[in-house]
Amino acid sequence: MKANKTNLLKETPIDHEIHDLIKNRWSPRTFSDQPISQNELQILFEAGRWAPSSNNLQPWNMVWGIKGSETYERILNVLVEFNQNWAKNAPVLLLGVIDTKTPKGDDNYHAPHDLGQFAANMAIQAQSMGIAMHQMAGLDYERARKEFKFPETFHVATAIALGYYGGDLSDVPKDLQDAETGERSRKKQNDFVFNGDYRATGDVE
Repeated sequence: MKANKTNLLKETPIDHEIHDLIKNRWSPRTFSDQPISQNELQILFEAGRWAPSSNNLQPWNMVWGIKGSETYERILNVLVEFNQNWAKNAPVLLLGVIDTKTPKGDDNYHAPHDLGQFAANMAIQAQSMGIAMHQMAGLDYERARKEFKFPETFHVATAIALGYYGGDLSDVPKDLQDAETGERSRKKQNDFVFNGDYRATGDVE
C-alpha cells in the first residue's frame, strides 16, 4: 500500500480573505485513481459554457479523453515529454482550442482571454467537486491541431490534466516532487495592480 500521499490542501498565504474554492485550488501533478465519469465532465463543460466571451462568440473548443481510450493516448502524445512524464497518471486529459477568427474573418484577439475564462469557470466548478485541474502550455500546438483535424485558423492553446486530488509522490519524477509539497507563492498586488500609469503604485498591498 502506498503511504507517501500528496496533501489535498496546501496553505495559501493570502493577504485578503477570498472564497475557499479559489483559495484551496492548486495544480497538482499527482491524482487519485478515482475515475471521472462522462457526466462529471459534462458538468465541468457546462460551467465553462456559461463563461463570458467577447461579442458572445464563444471561440472555445474542447477535446477530451478518459484514460484507457484512444483519444486519451492521442492527447498524451502531443504533449511535450516533460508533461507526458506526469500527465500520464491523470484520469482525464483535455485540449483547449480557440478559433482565432471571427465569423467575418477578422482576427479575434480576445479568443485566448475567452478560453481562459472558460477554463477558470471549469476550475472553480471542479474545485467544488474535489477535482483538480493542471493546465499546461507544454505541447506541440501544430501537431495537435493537425492530429484532431482543426482548421488552420484554430489554435490549440492549452492542455489540461484532470483528476481527483490525491495520488502518490512516487508517481511523479523526482525532480518535480518538491513542487508537489512546496509552499505556494504569488506576486504581491503592488507588482501588477496600478492606480494610473504602469509602475505607479497605489494603496494596494
